[in-house]
Amino acid sequence: MIAAPTILVFDSGLGGLTVFREVAAARPDVRLVYAADDAFFPYGRQDEAVLVARVIEVMAQLIAAHRPDLVVVACNTASTLVLPQLREKFKVPFVGTVPAIKPACSASNSKLVSVLGTEATVKREYTRTLIREHGNNCAVTLVGSPRLAELAEAELKGEPVSDRDIAAEIASCFVAVDGRRTDTVVLACTHYPLLLLLLQRLERLALWPVNFIDPAPAIARRVVDLLGPARPSANPLPAHAIFTSGKAPTTTLAAALARFGLAAGAPARV
Repeated sequence: MIAAPTILVFDSGLGGLTVFREVAAARPDVRLVYAADDAFFPYGRQDEAVLVARVIEVMAQLIAAHRPDLVVVACNTASTLVLPQLREKFKVPFVGTVPAIKPACSASNSKLVSVLGTEATVKREYTRTLIREHGNNCAVTLVGSPRLAELAEAELKGEPVSDRDIAAEIASCFVAVDGRRTDTVVLACTHYPLLLLLLQRLERLALWPVNFIDPAPAIARRVVDLLGPARPSANPLPAHAIFTSGKAPTTTLAAALARFGLAAGAPARV
């Protein structure tokens, strides 16, 4: 019997759960490990050189421990900064998460598109290159949110997050020019769909209706491209989450993980 492949889904915190869920739906027959580098969260506030060294160090330990057949870096900040080094250092294939600028600009009717990401992601040259190459004559507004990822994490952990705080973080995405208005917003941080998935809050708090682009489905399709489709009649395998802080999840967080099909694994300090 052929052993099921192992996929490691890696993020700075809980945002990668939005990607994890899509990957699990596309390949329910694989062994899935979710690794959150919560000891270093949030990535968007870290020095670039320090962050590169940190991600490489953590990834080396995770690969040695779990021997994945494929790694999904479910973090825009890490992907836009460290993917080349990871692919050079490790033999396992990596699937990254980068701002979905090409599909967003192709789909926009008003030609006004906003990219909502961490301050680090929107400042990175990688993101600006994507706009130059795939902007499709759109005016693209880069919006760096200093707090939205942390607000998403807090809400998933059961902590109160006000509508006012979320609205303040997304307000700059909505641009009106010469009778045209932003019609497409790229969610360039995997944490942000957590707010959308839990309470539809981003849509409700938008200044007007827009199309929010979530990269998770495209990432899952890329995983299937590389590993192939799910095996027929294969039973879903249990998945578990690990946290580099070594802290055991609270009861509220454990319940939230369970909604994504994850059990909390043994604490693992990195």
